[in-house]
Amino acid sequence: MDFRHPEFDTITGQKPSEDCAVIGITGTVPVFSSLVLGLKSLQHRGQESAGISLYNGGKIKLIKGPGLVSEVFGPETELPEAFADSSVGIGHTRYSTKGSKSSQNAGPFALSGAAGYFSVSHNGEITNAEDLRRDLKRRGVAFVTNSDTEVLLAEIARDISQRGVEDGLRYAMSRLKGAYSLALLINERLFAVRDPHGFRPLVIGKTKESFMVASESCTFDVLGGELIRDVLPGEVIELTPRSYRSLFRITGSISHCMFEYVYFARPDSIIDSAEVFRTRIELGRILAREHPVDADVVIPVPDSGRAQSLGFSEESGIKYSEGLIKNRYSGRTFIMPTQEGRVNAIRLKLNPIKSAIEGKRVVLVDDSIVRGNTIKRIVSILRKQGAKEVHVRIGSPMIVAPCYYGVDMKTRKDFIARDRTAREICKEVGADSLEYLSIDGLIRGIGMPSERLCKACLTGVYPEPIPEMEKVVQRELETY
Repeated sequence: MDFRHPEFDTITGQKPSEDCAVIGITGTVPVFSSLVLGLKSLQHRGQESAGISLYNGGKIKLIKGPGLVSEVFGPETELPEAFADSSVGIGHTRYSTKGSKSSQNAGPFALSGAAGYFSVSHNGEITNAEDLRRDLKRRGVAFVTNSDTEVLLAEIARDISQRGVEDGLRYAMSRLKGAYSLALLINERLFAVRDPHGFRPLVIGKTKESFMVASESCTFDVLGGELIRDVLPGEVIELTPRSYRSLFRITGSISHCMFEYVYFARPDSIIDSAEVFRTRIELGRILAREHPVDADVVIPVPDSGRAQSLGFSEESGIKYSEGLIKNRYSGRTFIMPTQEGRVNAIRLKLNPIKSAIEGKRVVLVDDSIVRGNTIKRIVSILRKQGAKEVHVRIGSPMIVAPCYYGVDMKTRKDFIARDRTAREICKEVGADSLEYLSIDGLIRGIGMPSERLCKACLTGVYPEPIPEMEKVVQRELETY
C-alpha cells in the first residue's frame, strides 16, 4: 500500500525551546480553543514542541512547531477560516524519546491513504519501530522522519485501508510492540487506543458539548468537564460528540509505569483509579518509616518533591518548611533535551530562603534521582546558606536501567546510581546521609500489585523482550 504525505500547510512556531501528552476532543462546538487550553494543562509532560490536528470538510490541518504551547499557539496564530469551526481534533506536546529533536518530528502526525485521512498523537515508544519501518518500506511506504510515531501511523493506516477500522486496528496492535497511548483521527472519527500493557496513562472524559480523551484527568478539570474512566490496557474506544463506545479490548499482562506516580503525572490527576497526590503522600510516609533521621526541618525539592515531603513530615513529626523558591518559568530539568540545558536550568531554577535553612539539620526530600545534577546542586546551595546537616531522602528506589517505553532514560552512563551504592552517591552529592525508598515501599505506596507495575528502570527486568536490546547494551558498554 502506497501512502502519500499530503501537503498539509503546516503552520510552525516561532522560536525553539524545550514525557509526551495527548488530547482529543469531538464535540458539537468548535474545539480549537479547548485543545489549546487542554495542552496547556498537560505542558508538564513535554516542553519541546506542541501541535494540533483538526479535521473539517474532508481535509486535515496541522498546526505545530517547537516551543511551549503558548509559543506555538500565541495570539498571532492564524487558524484558516475553513477550520475555525472544526468540531473534532487532536493535540500533542512532546519531549524526545525516539527520533531526533527536530521540529519535523513534532506531533501530531498525519497521512492520507485509501481509507482517507489519518492523524495521531502518541505518548510512549514503539520498541520494534525499526523492524516495522523496514517491512513497510519493502511494501512501498515512504517515510519523511525518523520518528517511531510515523511508523506507528503508517502501520495503522495500512492495516485499516486493507481490513477496515476495527479489524485493521486489531491487526495493527498485534504488530506494534512497546508503549502507545493514542488519540487517533480517522477522517472525522476520534479513537482512543492504549497498548495491552497500559504503560502510559489514558483517560476519557466529557463536558456538556463534547467527549474527550487525554493523558491525564487534570485536563478535564481545566476544561470544566468530568472524568469518566481510564481507557483500559489494550482497549480501543470510539468517541462521538455525545457518547463513546468500547470497540474491543486485547488483554495482556498489565505494566503501568511506576514513574507516572512518582514524577510525571500532575499531582491533581487520577490515573488508573489512583489519585497521584495521595499516592505521593503515602510514598513519603513509607520513606520516613524506612529511613528515619534526627533533624529540624523537612524541605522539598520543588515542585517534584513536595507531596513526598509532606508525607515524610507527617509521619516523622519533623516540621515541614518551604526552603527553596522555584522560578516558575524555568521548566522541568529532567525533560529538557540536552545536558547543557539541564545544568543551566538548575542554576535558574531555585533560590534558597536563608531563615529556613541556616543552622538547621535539613531533610531534603525529592521524588527521584536520575542523573544527580539537581540534587548535587541543591545540597551545595543548602551548605552555602548555613545548613548544619543535609540528609537526602528519595521517594523512589534507585534508577539503574534504561527505559524503552517512553521515558528519556536510555544511556546507563547517565544514571548516578549505576554501579554505585547509596553511600557512594551520598558522597558524590555532598550530603551527610542519603537513602532511597525500597521497591517494596514503592509498591505499597502506589497500592497496586507488583505484577501490575512496570519497574524495569529499577530492576532491569522488562515486561516484554526489547528488539535488538543486546546490541544497544553492547554499544553502551563500549562507551563506558
